[in-house]
Amino acid sequence: MLDLLNGVRVIDLTTIILGPYGTQILGDLGADVVKVETPSGDLFRSPRPGRSDDLGAGFMGFNRNKRSVSIDLKSGAGRAALEQLLSEADALVHNMRPGAADRLGIGLDDIRERHPHLVYVRAPGYDQDGPRADQPAYDDVIQAATGLAAMIGEGTDGPPRYVPSVVCDKIGGLHLAIAVLGGLVSKGRTGEGCRIEAPMFESIVSFLMAEHLSGQSFEPPLGPFGYQRAKSPHRRPFETADGWIGVLPYDGGHWARALREIGRPELADAEWVQDPISRSERIGELYGVLGDAMSQRTTAEWMATFDRLDIPASPVVLPEELQADEQLVGVDFFPLIEHPTDGTLRMIRSPFRDRDPDAPTLPDRPAPHLGEHNDELLG
Repeated sequence: MLDLLNGVRVIDLTTIILGPYGTQILGDLGADVVKVETPSGDLFRSPRPGRSDDLGAGFMGFNRNKRSVSIDLKSGAGRAALEQLLSEADALVHNMRPGAADRLGIGLDDIRERHPHLVYVRAPGYDQDGPRADQPAYDDVIQAATGLAAMIGEGTDGPPRYVPSVVCDKIGGLHLAIAVLGGLVSKGRTGEGCRIEAPMFESIVSFLMAEHLSGQSFEPPLGPFGYQRAKSPHRRPFETADGWIGVLPYDGGHWARALREIGRPELADAEWVQDPISRSERIGELYGVLGDAMSQRTTAEWMATFDRLDIPASPVVLPEELQADEQLVGVDFFPLIEHPTDGTLRMIRSPFRDRDPDAPTLPDRPAPHLGEHNDELLG
């Protein structure tokens, strides 16, 4: 845990993945993140495996560096407890639908009136000025709605498919964290709170369309939708003599060295290969030529070759192999800790590093039990 946001308190009413991922980043940076839960707790506490009923492995991956209080926001006592927390906080975040927040007295107008000092960030499914303002949003639905599932299927010449990760929730969480940080900077400059919306659907569309709007960026259009290098069916890991490898010759020098290595010098010196515009228009051809040559050597042989040629490459690694990855082992990315109630746990540490040699740091705090800090925070 870094010390960058030391002294900043964030009241976190988010649940499941999108919000907790975003607020975990704030905790990694040193904020005091107070996770406010109902008496039954965040629903994502339940998915197994786990040793404690309220600490499943998935929940632990999204809720480090936080403290938990459990209160009933539908009761008078619960609302009074929340008011106490908000009066001492710098930011409030939630990913409820705005109507639900209004019913609990924590809607945008309520907070502006009672706690104008707060950086208030909400992450609804959709921009609240649009016709889908009241619709729920979950990762699978947003992967379908944003075109992501279609693009995955297109790349494999098959039906639409989901990315095997809750990627839209996590990208939405990044946008939420950025919004909170921007709000805190604004508050530090002006002394006043602010109210920011970071909708999930629009965040993902923005993330995907940055490169894929492509020729449709112009009116009239100068070309089709889609960044063609990313959409090429030949852009894929290549099969070697004994496994798979990912390789990316990127500039003209990379391609010239790679093509000479596989016995295609006439392409290495071709004008269209060395011209970045022409090369980008025909990149699928080059991927195909490179892919056809990969089966002639083993993965280890190709890795040695690409290292010699200074061309970016990596073997295809299985997720279960990452714990033994030399880079991750070297930076102690999966440290073992002794949890006070759950025994030995393997954590994912914060990826952030403060390279100032005098910067204070603290050990990451494991995900809290439900209501673990009620007495500490509420008395």
